Amino acid sequence: MGVLQALASIASYLPTVHKPARKQSLYRRLVLTAIVLILYLIMADTSLYGVTVSQQSQISLFQILFAANVGTLMELGIGPIVTGGLILQILVGAKLLDLDLSDPDDRKLFTQAQKTLSLLFGVFEALAYVLASRYWPYVGNPITGSQASWAIRIGVLLQLTFATYLVMVFDEMLQKGWGIGSAISLFILAGVAKTMFWDLFGYTPQYSQQIGFVPYIIQASSQGNLTSIIARNGFPDLVGLIATIVSVVVLVYLQGMRVEVPVTAQKYGGIRSKIPLQFLYVTNIPILLIGIIVSDLQLFSNALASISGTQNIGYHILTTLTYYLSPPRGFTTATADVAKLMSFSLSWLVMSILFGYMWVEIAGLGPAEQADRLIKGELDIPGVRRNPKIFERMLAKYIYPLTVLSSIIVAAIAILADIFGAYGSGTGILLAVGIINQYYAMIARERALEAYPLLSRIIGE
Repeated sequence: MGVLQALASIASYLPTVHKPARKQSLYRRLVLTAIVLILYLIMADTSLYGVTVSQQSQISLFQILFAANVGTLMELGIGPIVTGGLILQILVGAKLLDLDLSDPDDRKLFTQAQKTLSLLFGVFEALAYVLASRYWPYVGNPITGSQASWAIRIGVLLQLTFATYLVMVFDEMLQKGWGIGSAISLFILAGVAKTMFWDLFGYTPQYSQQIGFVPYIIQASSQGNLTSIIARNGFPDLVGLIATIVSVVVLVYLQGMRVEVPVTAQKYGGIRSKIPLQFLYVTNIPILLIGIIVSDLQLFSNALASISGTQNIGYHILTTLTYYLSPPRGFTTATADVAKLMSFSLSWLVMSILFGYMWVEIAGLGPAEQADRLIKGELDIPGVRRNPKIFERMLAKYIYPLTVLSSIIVAAIAILADIFGAYGSGTGILLAVGIINQYYAMIARERALEAYPLLSRIIGE
């Protein structure tokens, strides 16, 4: 039995969610989706038993990407699930795992293996947090010298593991037809929206300062100092609000753009049509992968500091690398360190192009895979002989330029949004706009199927 089969067999012993006996109405699915979202928000504000974490005024990139919240049941967020799924997807795309995801049996094997691997990552991350004494002071070795008792530490380990599995169940419920979309996307969207709301209206009386932009306007107007709202060092300001609005408008416009490839359908008498390719061909995947790398560097440096202190060379290397790769917080902060600004901008641009190209190749979006789909769909490109290699060369003229251009564009939007202090971060805005667009398309499709039942039979649903 291979590793993949072993992981899949473990998943068969875990409680699972089955598909509904008949398709649920759109209204019921939306209601259940809303309930899942409310439960996530409750978990994100429920403190871990045995843990005391002081409130933080800054939201890290890790929290935004993984829908996490420090010191709560959502400490790990969706991190284990995203990591497990991404690793398996890369292995399949790189042909290191011989799976055909279009085959139902292989798809089931992949899903079950992903479930087990995600849970194992959750246990591993929770164990690392507990052993590194993330939540408690320690004297000497954190593994044996933590001020928390082993009962408390094991309790926290179980809480984080249970929360990870609960998130997996939520995602399974929505994807199997009880709700709409994916819980992973829903939680990311909720986390970004929460961060943006805090940037606008957040207030922490214990620090005697207005954090959000709106409370600060009230304070500044009462003091007759409205010019200070234009730029604030490290806090939401007018420049950031404008950057947020501009980023959202530009992304919405670009996501509606398509590059059309002319085709003819021979089985329908040579009817001419067009296959639309998204202008943002790589969507937000390159920035997501960059964000995961930066977030992991932050986690590793914190864990290393907890275990061996801040004086070792490994910690300094990690913190330096993290500092120069992390996005700045607003225009004032960005211009204060030009070296960091340049290294952040150039590294994100280069990595975005590399990750964009890599994702197109491993996710089945390359010209070879697209040409194979045209052949199987009995479609032809006008004026081109029906041959997979010729189709591949023709499609490469569209796909590779789109890959590079879209990678540069999404990186530039994220970089500029972070430099000008956009609310929710540039990465958060990219993810949120993409998720909202997906939900809009899914809900519009479901409404059309309910309004015209004949469509369901035509497409086989």
